[in-house]
Amino acid sequence: MKNLAYCEHCMSNKEYKLQRNQKTSVLNNEEISFEAKEAICEACGNEIFVSDICDHNLNVLYEKYKIRHNIISIMEIKNILTKYSISNEELSLLLGWKSYTLKRYLNGDMPLKDHSNVLKKIYESIDYYSIVLQTNRDKLDVISYSKSRQTVRNLLNAEIIEVKMEAVIKYILIRGEDFTDLTLQKLLYYVQSFYYMFTNTFIFQEDCKAAIDGPVYASIRERYRIFGYKEVYRGILSNDKLTLDDFERNIVESVIKFYGCYSGKIIKQMTQNEAPWILSRTKNICSTDLEEEDFGIIIDKSLISEYFISVKEKYNILNLLDIQKYSTDLFNKISM
Repeated sequence: MKNLAYCEHCMSNKEYKLQRNQKTSVLNNEEISFEAKEAICEACGNEIFVSDICDHNLNVLYEKYKIRHNIISIMEIKNILTKYSISNEELSLLLGWKSYTLKRYLNGDMPLKDHSNVLKKIYESIDYYSIVLQTNRDKLDVISYSKSRQTVRNLLNAEIIEVKMEAVIKYILIRGEDFTDLTLQKLLYYVQSFYYMFTNTFIFQEDCKAAIDGPVYASIRERYRIFGYKEVYRGILSNDKLTLDDFERNIVESVIKFYGCYSGKIIKQMTQNEAPWILSRTKNICSTDLEEEDFGIIIDKSLISEYFISVKEKYNILNLLDIQKYSTDLFNKISM
């Protein structure tokens, strides 16, 4: 589709091309540099005024100003509405503002500094929003309040991931950030299993679930669903307090070495050929509720301990390098 606009130099509608240039504009007595779009007439080479491009440049200028002054962005406001299952009008009323306040901000108006500060707190803290929601619940109808309240409960539950599991995830991500959720979930399962094999204790307290695609840790999956992979990974990788001791690192390293070399699909098949997952699914085979079937079936820790102790004896696993004997044999079996 051709780009057409009126060129005041050619005195007629002309095709134009887009190009990007660094510009400096003044906003609130401050010079702001930003990358602007320009519409250039294909016929005469002069710049053409195009309202959509002008609006785009104005939005970019405003967003640059917001970053400089730590004012909440349009994207962050949109994320708040999605995150807490609330409309811009409802949130405006909840905060004691005019019903159209957030709509104006979403359309490009510069947020007041005190409004921005409140929205920043809401964006960063589920607990803070929960207090606001409870305190001002009378400003929403029952349905809107209940919907947002249930979302808050889900968010708070999704935040609860034990520190040791986060530390293991961090190590795995550092070693290979391209691991998919499917692969990561199975690696966590094997870290849990082999840690028990060598210590007779479990590294994670959370029970693993026998989902249709193999063992999963529901807290991780739910957190990904709500916050997205990138945000969860960013938070974990930036947490300097997440550490493992030498033996824990060696366990994780061995699991990555002997299982991380396979695709997520292959590791899934490996776990689905082991007794803990099979027995857990078999016990619940009569379930007709798919959601319950996927996330309600716990793989009892006793099944994991009994199975992997038997694996240790069968394959004569005396050290971490011996894990390869079992992983290779399991791969060969599912490849036949």
